[in-house]
Amino acid sequence: MANKIMVDGNEAAATIAYKCSEVCAIYPITPSSTMAEWYDEWSARKRLNLWGTVPQVVEMESEGGAAGAVHGALTTGALSTTFTASQGLLLMIPNMYKIAGELTPTVFHVSARSLAYQGLSIFGDHSDVMSCRQTGFAMLSSAGVQEVMDLALIAHAATLESRIPFVHFFDGFRTSHEIQKIDEVDDSVIRAMIDDKLVFAQRARGLTPDRPKMRGTAQNPDVYFQGRETSNPYYKATPGIVQKYMDKFAKLTGRQYKLFDYVGAPDAEHIVVVMGSGGETVHETVNKLISEGEKVGVIKVRLFRPFCVSAFTAAIPDTVKTITVLDRVKEPGSIGDPLYLDVRTAIGEMMEADKTKFQKYPRTIAGRYGLGSKDFTPAMVKSIFDNAKSDKPKKHFTVGINDDVSGSSLEFDRSLVLNHKGRKECMLYGLGS
Repeated sequence: MANKIMVDGNEAAATIAYKCSEVCAIYPITPSSTMAEWYDEWSARKRLNLWGTVPQVVEMESEGGAAGAVHGALTTGALSTTFTASQGLLLMIPNMYKIAGELTPTVFHVSARSLAYQGLSIFGDHSDVMSCRQTGFAMLSSAGVQEVMDLALIAHAATLESRIPFVHFFDGFRTSHEIQKIDEVDDSVIRAMIDDKLVFAQRARGLTPDRPKMRGTAQNPDVYFQGRETSNPYYKATPGIVQKYMDKFAKLTGRQYKLFDYVGAPDAEHIVVVMGSGGETVHETVNKLISEGEKVGVIKVRLFRPFCVSAFTAAIPDTVKTITVLDRVKEPGSIGDPLYLDVRTAIGEMMEADKTKFQKYPRTIAGRYGLGSKDFTPAMVKSIFDNAKSDKPKKHFTVGINDDVSGSSLEFDRSLVLNHKGRKECMLYGLGS
């Protein structure tokens, strides 16, 4: 039986990162700071990592410097990581392009946070991680504290085999600072998940005077384009590699994850697609609505990049009539927010290739929620399903503010809490995310 521990999301992520790394470059930024603090404390106390050594920690002058130090450590063949959020993550983007372009395995753990637009917000949404979509990093999302520990390990294992660097992210404060009793991932499980042959391969790729290589050159129009396209097979293979390690993890622990997890009625007519802690709120609400005879469901997005079109469409019930996609970010001027655009493209391409289970293009609706950690409650989820079922649903809406779809009734929230039979910690927070 797994050992039970009381931790928050940041400690859960730092625990795995510490075990699976040798070098960590840090710079504090809310709400990621405690990940670096834990890592630094454990190193000072001479706690050993998976290979029996004490990881090195260096605090740089900024998040950009931290990313540069990580890049340098990775170039020598070391296993390196860092932690960040918000504007700090944006400062890392130039190095992220290089790390991904050089096919270098690493995991950046991000407690996703708002960016400063009209004002500063230290609270959670997906504005920062969505700014990294073009860097070439894979992006793996965790919704709760248990998932943070589990998927952190899956990310560290998958990056070594795929050679694609990962951003493992979870909602700032909503998950990073939420304390839960979870099953600790034992060292034996970490040992089984991390393949030392892949670690040695990373070592062998390190720059050293003993094995001189040329790297970081300038390329002219005759070769640059070809060089960019050479990475395609690695990205194509990554979803399968991630699912392989998810399946391996399930055999070791009994906790099964999928790239896109569907929860709900097998004959659902109305579904929500969501990523991060909001998925837990939708999940609980779906269970309540199903008990009342509703045909609803939710798809929780785990691997956002590379987006696996076939895995996503396979998760959609063939009875679906409407799909509401919820983004926790605003992309001004765009036709839609990032997850919504991916969902529409995925469905369109698979229907065009005649590879979907449904004959008619489902009505697809775009919703935006939870910016700056704005509350997201079961009543709001019910209102989203009510909108989807209406004769003329709003195609683009916000939820939780006055100008659009709003919570149906606080009584729905109260009834869900009073009748809740599942996770007790959800009751403490009114099931909001």
